Amino acid sequence: MAVLQHACTAPLARALRSRAAASIATSPPVRLPRADSRVLLGLSEPELRQLALDFGQQSYRGKQLHDLLYKTKVKEIQDFSHLPQAFRESLREAGWRVGRSPVHHVVSAADGTLKILIKLEDNRLIETVGIPVEDGNGSFRLTACVSSQVGCPLRCSFCATGKGGFSRNLLPHEIVEQVLAIEDLFKHRVTNVVFMGMGEPMLNLKSVLESHTCLNKDVQIGQRMMTISTVGVPNTIKMLATHKLQSTLAVSLHAPNQKLRETIVPSAKSYPLNALIDDCKHYFSETRRRVTFEYTLLAGINDGVEHAAELAELIHTCGRGYHVNLIPFNPIEGSEYRRPYKKAVLAFMATLESKKITVSVRQTRGLDASAACGQLRNAHQKSPLVEVEPSAALPQLSPS
Repeated sequence: MAVLQHACTAPLARALRSRAAASIATSPPVRLPRADSRVLLGLSEPELRQLALDFGQQSYRGKQLHDLLYKTKVKEIQDFSHLPQAFRESLREAGWRVGRSPVHHVVSAADGTLKILIKLEDNRLIETVGIPVEDGNGSFRLTACVSSQVGCPLRCSFCATGKGGFSRNLLPHEIVEQVLAIEDLFKHRVTNVVFMGMGEPMLNLKSVLESHTCLNKDVQIGQRMMTISTVGVPNTIKMLATHKLQSTLAVSLHAPNQKLRETIVPSAKSYPLNALIDDCKHYFSETRRRVTFEYTLLAGINDGVEHAAELAELIHTCGRGYHVNLIPFNPIEGSEYRRPYKKAVLAFMATLESKKITVSVRQTRGLDASAACGQLRNAHQKSPLVEVEPSAALPQLSPS
């Protein structure tokens, strides 16, 4: 009977295997995350109800598990005080865990933005950003900028993350926990999620989609309040369109023509601009959701009015349903790029508006905490954090 109680049913086992397949590491870390381990975070209420039944409990215990994970946000099974002690012990003995990682460090900016470094199971660090905004009418918005990979393999020339190297994809629960960590620190519900942190979401699309579902269904964040960003990976935008999400697709263009784009985004060499634009048109036609084109303004490189005019011409080929979001370059260490003057930004914006293009300029947040767009990077996204044993950290005293 004990064996039957601890065994997973076929549907739940399939769900766990699908989550395990999401972890793809291209460079072996010192200690791999337990991709095949039994993690509660990321499971839906029906899956948790089934898990309770598998352990000989009544179905409503699964609903209690769901509330403990996503509402109370309890981090350890032993602290599931609403559950019978025997059930908690059985879960732990069977290898189950919540799946929450410790916060390693928090950096605060003067504008209230928090950059949070989370230490994963394999001792790698990822960064996530909480951005609070209080509107003029008194309403409060809290945006979570989440990472999808440990580092990034695409190495866009203006982005700090790519310069720090790439280790692996994040598992679905490692994406979800970033949102919960932000809620813990702000003591407020996250209202918006943008997949714009470390990594290229389309290179980890399976985990991104699973975490998107969890954030929508379980954490209760509306699909229209989420944005998935990409610099462009062949075939993935069409793949995303098949899911017909009601979330915004943000495509990082950064240049109005293929030649210039290749100098800024090296991966553009394998994804011609005209093909990328065609895929964006397909996404809009399938979902009827507006596509946003992100455009980082680099002084003297792509910020001239002639670039704006060329960009407008490109976007007009798409038809309706598109928006340009201008991002003045945020300085990063080791980069020769410069942030454009405000006059250049306004001229670029005015040129687009004169061509009937809907455009906005992203407000820079978290700059003094290196938490702004393109600034996320840490020394342990490529090499794991080495923990020093307490005894090794103390100097040895010689006998007197």
